[in-house]
Amino acid sequence: MKKILVVDDDRAHAMMLKTLMTDWGYQVLLADDGIIGVEMVKAQPFDLILMDMKMVKMSGMEALQHIKAYNPSLPVIIMTAYSSVQTAIKALKIGAYDYLTKPLDFDKLKLTIERIFESIFLKTENQDLKTRLKARSFDHDIIGKSPAILSLLDTIHMVAPTDANVLVTGESGTGKELVSSAIHFNSLRKDQPFVRINCAAITETLLESELFGHEKGAFTGADRRRKGKFLLADKGSILLDEIGEMSLGMQAKLLRVIQEKEITPVGSDQNINTDVRIIAATNKDLKKWSEQGKFRQDLYYRLNVVTVEIPALRERKEDIPTLALHFLEMFAKKNKRDIKGFSPDAMDAMIRYGWEGNVRELMNSVERGVVLARSDFICLEDLPFATIKEADGIDAGTDFGNIRLSQVEQKAILSTLESAGGNKSEAARRLGITRKTLFKKLKQYGKI
Repeated sequence: MKKILVVDDDRAHAMMLKTLMTDWGYQVLLADDGIIGVEMVKAQPFDLILMDMKMVKMSGMEALQHIKAYNPSLPVIIMTAYSSVQTAIKALKIGAYDYLTKPLDFDKLKLTIERIFESIFLKTENQDLKTRLKARSFDHDIIGKSPAILSLLDTIHMVAPTDANVLVTGESGTGKELVSSAIHFNSLRKDQPFVRINCAAITETLLESELFGHEKGAFTGADRRRKGKFLLADKGSILLDEIGEMSLGMQAKLLRVIQEKEITPVGSDQNINTDVRIIAATNKDLKKWSEQGKFRQDLYYRLNVVTVEIPALRERKEDIPTLALHFLEMFAKKNKRDIKGFSPDAMDAMIRYGWEGNVRELMNSVERGVVLARSDFICLEDLPFATIKEADGIDAGTDFGNIRLSQVEQKAILSTLESAGGNKSEAARRLGITRKTLFKKLKQYGKI
């Protein structure tokens, strides 16, 4: 509820205004003098001041100057007699939002108050939009404009500048390393090392040496002293990818490093201080694993200061055309192929497919299409069979050897147009064709 302060030494007039504006849904407080009004403004927050210009102990003009010096953004409406309009105009010059002449026109008063609050709302909303846009303009290689991705970018923007450990979660192929890189390179440590290690790719016996280093002769084959990843990442960040694959024994050693901020190389009795921000990534449900005893609960809470969850590709299908065209351009250049886009049925199949392997699977499918394309466009038959067979809306039992391509194309175009809410420009973009081509096809199908 908006809170309004009425400053007026005419008690009867002030009480009448309070009754009126309370009926309009506002909380109204009264001050019978400019001095008291200024003190109340300094003591508690108000959304609006309605103040008489002529008062005995402190005039409205003087009170306005004190209020604006204390809070320049607080809107003040001046009430004045017709004979004091010039004074009211002077008040506008020093910060009053508006003035009303007595006797007050109550309809005009209500409209003025509503206009002020609407203006403040729009200004706040605009500032919030600018802040959110700024939050999404930081350095990153994450592709997409879906609500899920914009929310992810907002989270990264908030988390990155802090020094908190981060747990990045998401299914395989969603881009956990990409998100981890965005966190580091938008942090205060961005000019320091960013070291990556895949905990699942190294045997347990070697992982300790990889993380903490070893002394010469510490084990068979250790013919020289070696720095570990934590020491290499000092003052920077380390990505512990697939942290869920780490053994319970190694988890205990990692927990000690986080708590003590020091490492002990294998074969050494010397502790070395380190200053490293840990970014851990996993496709496992570590909370559930910790409850089952598969992952140390104390380590889980040390790593999970902040969680950044990456959405699956099926949860942001509107990003598939943009991602697909990005990969097409990348692989066409790599393979020296002049591929212009996707046929409508191919794009429709990709949008409808479940993508269990997420962005990585999409990337591999597009690369295959670029290599096998028989024309300037990647067609349905150029995609992996699973993408064609299992795409939602395409019968898994369909015999593609006995169906005309034009029928599949028509189904793809019409269903994509429907999913785009009838927006032809958006449908053409999703299909990877020009708007002119889409109109030609729709005319051919008798839809326009």
